[in-house]
Amino acid sequence: MRNTIITAALVTLVGTASVGAQENIVIDGSTTVGPIAKAFAEYYMKQNPGVNITVSESGSGNGAKSIMNKTCQIGAMSRFMKEGEFKAAVDNGVMPVAHVPALDGLPILVHPSNPVSDLTVEQVRRIYMGEIKNWKEVGGPDSSIVVISRDTNSGTYETFYGLVMEHKGSKEKIAGSAEYVGSNGAVRQRVQSTPAAIGYAGLGFVDATVKALKINGVAPSERTVGTGEYPIARALYMFTDQYPEMGSHLYRFITLYLTPEGQEIIKTIGFVPVTQYGF
Repeated sequence: MRNTIITAALVTLVGTASVGAQENIVIDGSTTVGPIAKAFAEYYMKQNPGVNITVSESGSGNGAKSIMNKTCQIGAMSRFMKEGEFKAAVDNGVMPVAHVPALDGLPILVHPSNPVSDLTVEQVRRIYMGEIKNWKEVGGPDSSIVVISRDTNSGTYETFYGLVMEHKGSKEKIAGSAEYVGSNGAVRQRVQSTPAAIGYAGLGFVDATVKALKINGVAPSERTVGTGEYPIARALYMFTDQYPEMGSHLYRFITLYLTPEGQEIIKTIGFVPVTQYGF
């Protein structure tokens, strides 16, 4: 009952008319969190015409820099803030507070024509290390594997590296032949146009133009990410400087993910609401 009352109150806050003068909210950071931020911004501005929300997708590292340098109100990140970033923010008078609007899996993507449907985390690691070089080594065609990775400033890259490339205390290097691209959408585009490619991107970027592999026998999905069964998964973050003032537009925007409307937006985009239970 208490949760129902809280949710109802939040819905009422979001749905009310704009209060006070024109307000600007600037969001910068992760290309993974970008679709959520953009959809939330579109919804919120329709409900509150006096508010202007801009969203830039410059990568999680830049999201951290923007919040610590006070050039945005929300730093969108697909990884948690590093200790050095947090210290730099505090030294600059910023107290980062993490909000988790959604969960996300990192599907391993191949071209739809590739017959391979299941790999282990170990096989993915060895492919990205350059130890497995040909698809025939994992049951696929006799074709050299084209390895696609996110750029190293990306939170998606750092999540993939931590969950796949770090193994038993060692940090394996990604092969020098790997291609690096600047967004999840660019990974998908490269894979969909390259029959021998392999890449990784957020769950919301999987569509009919690519094939998401099972990893350790588990397919990436809303359910398997929500239950923790899919082994390559993470939380997504929006950082603010301190906790927003209750009732402010920033507060009402950053808590939108707690409302039924916000949860539906997250699901429609292809991510997993943190408030969804009962898997």
